Amino acid sequence: MGGRPADGRRVYPRPGGPRPPRPAPLVARPALPVPPRQRVTVRSRPGRVRRFVLRYGWRAYAVPLLTIATIAVLLDLALSTPGTPAGAAAAAVSMAVPTVESVPTAPAEGDVGPIRAPQVAGKETYVEVGDGSLSVVDGTSKVYGSGPLQRFIVEVEDGIDVDGAGFAAAVESTLGDPRSWGNEGRMSFQRVGVDEAAAGQFEFKVSLVSPGHMETYCPGVGTGGYTSCRYADRAVINLARWATAVPDYEGDIATYRLYVINHEVGHVLGNGHEPCPGTGQIAPVMQQQTLGLEGCVKNAWPYP
Repeated sequence: MGGRPADGRRVYPRPGGPRPPRPAPLVARPALPVPPRQRVTVRSRPGRVRRFVLRYGWRAYAVPLLTIATIAVLLDLALSTPGTPAGAAAAAVSMAVPTVESVPTAPAEGDVGPIRAPQVAGKETYVEVGDGSLSVVDGTSKVYGSGPLQRFIVEVEDGIDVDGAGFAAAVESTLGDPRSWGNEGRMSFQRVGVDEAAAGQFEFKVSLVSPGHMETYCPGVGTGGYTSCRYADRAVINLARWATAVPDYEGDIATYRLYVINHEVGHVLGNGHEPCPGTGQIAPVMQQQTLGLEGCVKNAWPYP
């Protein structure tokens, strides 16, 4: 069986004949031993706070506690200083702040001199300390003069019992005078009101402020509540000087008012102080006439 006949044909066993032997069963190989799984511990780097604590130990806790204790002691001392009114801190916080706004483009300027004698009660009528806030006097004027236009607003401190419209008219007529800074077409002036103030459509401000709030609106100048000053774009007129003038003017309050407006606005326009040129001569409007005439003759105008 399984041979080939002479004619070359392949002869297969018939069905039912002997079956070929089965292959030997597969024998499973023995399993190789698996080593036990080892646990790997990954250590993360401690944070900054933990590293600080590990490095300095108990001192890491002591330093913050000592700092807090020191601050508490300082606050206690500040609040319990003898002679300090209980409401002083609250008043300082609630005090109105200036509406100026930005760092001045030039150093603040004022007529600073020696401490003067206090005002005599009953001989001068003005409010020593107003409310601290300022209100814009509404209204728009015509344009005075020719040349580059300088628009200004007028402000009056609340609570000082001054007619805002009257003060605004005085400022307006002073700057509109041909002897003022607009002389011969150098510049022109126009007062604008509340809407222009809100929109920032002005070049400077003229403000009437009580003596008690002069340092609020001219911080660091050292007016002593006596002199007027200029801070940033604001010419600040001291209410006490507006009401009483100064000794060297000998009661000529009307002329002093013209002088103080022109002097402080002159600072806003970029002019500095000038000395008296000589005894008997006309004082420059930028001379510190509030502190004394120094032998000069009083003068209220830039171009008299």
